[in-house]
Amino acid sequence: MQIQNDYNHTIYASYLGYITQAIVNNFAPLLFLTFSRDYSLSLEKIALITTLNFLVQLSVDLASAGVIDKIGYRIPVLTAHVFSAGGLVALAVLPKILPDPYIAILIAVVLYAIGGGLIEVLISPIVEACPTEKKEAAMSLLHSFYCWGHLGVILLSTLFFTLFGISNWPILACLWALVPAANVIYFSLVPLFPITGEHEPLSLRSLLKEKAFWILMVLMICAGASEHSMSQWASAFAESGLNLSKTVGDLAGPSLFALLMGTARALYGKYSERIKLDLAMRTSALLCLVSFAMASFLRSPLFGLLGCACCGFAVGIFWPGTFSLAAIKLPAAGASMYALLALGGDIGCSLGPTSVGFVAGHFNGDLHAGFVLAMLFPALILILTGMLGRHSEAGRTDQ
Repeated sequence: MQIQNDYNHTIYASYLGYITQAIVNNFAPLLFLTFSRDYSLSLEKIALITTLNFLVQLSVDLASAGVIDKIGYRIPVLTAHVFSAGGLVALAVLPKILPDPYIAILIAVVLYAIGGGLIEVLISPIVEACPTEKKEAAMSLLHSFYCWGHLGVILLSTLFFTLFGISNWPILACLWALVPAANVIYFSLVPLFPITGEHEPLSLRSLLKEKAFWILMVLMICAGASEHSMSQWASAFAESGLNLSKTVGDLAGPSLFALLMGTARALYGKYSERIKLDLAMRTSALLCLVSFAMASFLRSPLFGLLGCACCGFAVGIFWPGTFSLAAIKLPAAGASMYALLALGGDIGCSLGPTSVGFVAGHFNGDLHAGFVLAMLFPALILILTGMLGRHSEAGRTDQ
């Protein structure tokens, strides 16, 4: 059967894996104000939903380091999609049957976060191992599907809410669960390839001794924090911070963020041979700083939405770019490196939006104040990419 021998199907299944990742990370944030109203939850409790999601994901990342290389990729990637589907169904069902809806939501988050954490660890090295040319382009294009999934979640969810009412969100959660459920079947059929290729695998202990790894690790923390500080709060920011309706806010805020983030990744995937990655990272960090400043200090809805949208374009290259830098710098690291970098990314994904939420809560729910703090993360990316460049030059000189 052709699907079992064609690595293109491996890549297509991986695209669906990142769409699944987008669903589990971005569906619940569209409902944050709905949860707050229906279940009388404070902004701090809502922020903890995102925190728990990424804390569980980073725990999975940490547990996966050094293990997946030993047991193989097939069973973990199937397990990831089973947990993702189960968590989305639980989100729809458990709040109706448990006495505390908030606890029910947190249980569902734990389930789909396990799936999301495994997906983050597994998908990038699976694609990196495929016998493709232009690895940086392939990685950037792969990660663009997270953005298209994010955009699809926003647009299709908004359409559903418009047609059937937001009170029917549990039905939509079950419909979204069909995506990971279908990918369980797809991933059971596609071929998987050795991750380290012809390189002698680098031990976890040796990896942790590499200075470049630690620079990459902190870079991933800042990449995740920069991206999710805006994406997780974009819907609430458009509603409460810019006084827009939910439909207009979701379409003009997080949807533009996702569209431009995906566009940035697709463009870099197409033109990667012409653009130096470190220059793209530094330019994007500067744009990200400007974008957060616009959202923080300009109270106009137009400029606030423009800042949100530009932030999406700015952060697009951060995550796949860091993975590409890691693959170039440490090609023999295997799944351990990807698991630990995913851990760093998820620390950032938790740290960024949680910090924004708590600062906003301290200022009476003003998300403008929270975004001031978020400016720290792209500023650090500017510094870290410069450090990594100097380290690479020193490495070439030593050779």
